[in-house]
Amino acid sequence: MIPSATLPQLKAEPTQPTAHRSAVLAMLIAAYIFNFLDRQILGILASSIKADLGLTDTDIGKLGGLAFALFYTGLGIPVAIIADRWSRTWIMTGALTLWSGFTAACGLATGFASLFLCRMGVGVGEAGGVAPAYSLISDYYPKGQRARALAVYSFGIPVGSAAGLLFGGLIAHKVSWRAAFFAVGAAGLLLAPLFRLVVREPPRVAPKPANPPVGATFRALLAKPSFWLLAFGAASSSVCGYGVAFWLPSFCDRSLHLDLVDRSLFLSAIALFGGVAGIWSGGWLADRMGKKSVSVYPVIPAVAFLLATPLSFAALNTHSLALAFVCFLIPQALNLVWLGPILTSVQHLVAPAMRSTASAAFLLVNNLLGIAGGIYYFGKAADLLKPHFGAESLRYALYSGLAFYPLGSILFFIAARRLARDWID
Repeated sequence: MIPSATLPQLKAEPTQPTAHRSAVLAMLIAAYIFNFLDRQILGILASSIKADLGLTDTDIGKLGGLAFALFYTGLGIPVAIIADRWSRTWIMTGALTLWSGFTAACGLATGFASLFLCRMGVGVGEAGGVAPAYSLISDYYPKGQRARALAVYSFGIPVGSAAGLLFGGLIAHKVSWRAAFFAVGAAGLLLAPLFRLVVREPPRVAPKPANPPVGATFRALLAKPSFWLLAFGAASSSVCGYGVAFWLPSFCDRSLHLDLVDRSLFLSAIALFGGVAGIWSGGWLADRMGKKSVSVYPVIPAVAFLLATPLSFAALNTHSLALAFVCFLIPQALNLVWLGPILTSVQHLVAPAMRSTASAAFLLVNNLLGIAGGIYYFGKAADLLKPHFGAESLRYALYSGLAFYPLGSILFFIAARRLARDWID
């Protein structure tokens, strides 16, 4: 039985040794890699699963969106409330074990219902994998380095997505889609004990006693318009970010006519190089430009979204593989610029002892709309458009979703006007 963890004493600023701090960040990134690997692998396996289980695009949209997001978003807040009061490292270890086990179980699915339940289980586990990590990073790193630290942590998104696309596709090609789920789930289970060994609970950074009433966190968020503008702005972009990323393997199959191995290599390169460049750029720009005014934090991704919109359209509108690679690579980077600046902003809108809960509230809005809404929307739209556009229906469904980028940009520009008034150092 896991022993009860006693929260450490509060400190004004992190003073962890650099080497240990780096090791902890590396383990948090590793867990985040598996977080995204396990949630994104379904996209590259979608065509094989559809053929084997007789599913539609709408069914796949439900599996990738609703099944995962239903508990992932709903449980995020109660898990984060516990994380603000208990050991975040034990919570994350348990979460990693749970979602990895359910990922492996996906390989045993015999139809839509059983696969839906397994994907729900993955979502339940992953509900405890992100908000506690944001809080841990904020307690390990001083405020002048947090945007970069959170940006480096967010490398888990492109690395995990690329790994899911690459290894999922290659294993499915060599063995089967079921073997791909077994392999990545087993790897996550092996990581869990090592994670618990390396990541220690740090002293919590707070100027006053921790554990405020739960209601106080939500009252604090409700009183800050900038939080909701940031949350809905990020969610708008995530409709495209998560939705397009999930459906790109199917787009490459139907419209670019790439086989499973080729689209695995093609898309994993885009996810890795574009994602890392975008996330690092956003964190670096935020730390550099944010010294003069915190209002610049949402402006950086707002501009990025405006640039991503026409480039994404161009990428979806070409039959040239080389041109499609370049046009997808740049929007992939621009789409992820928001992570460092916006996640840092959310951490500074509440007192330190409220950070896990505030992060979970942000993720609730972002993921409920972005994952559940975005992935399902594109699948449903593709099925509705199929009588008119046939095999190209997915292309036109993806076109329609690009309007969410400028919407997110508008919300971030409005948030920039409020952020300084809501900011807590």
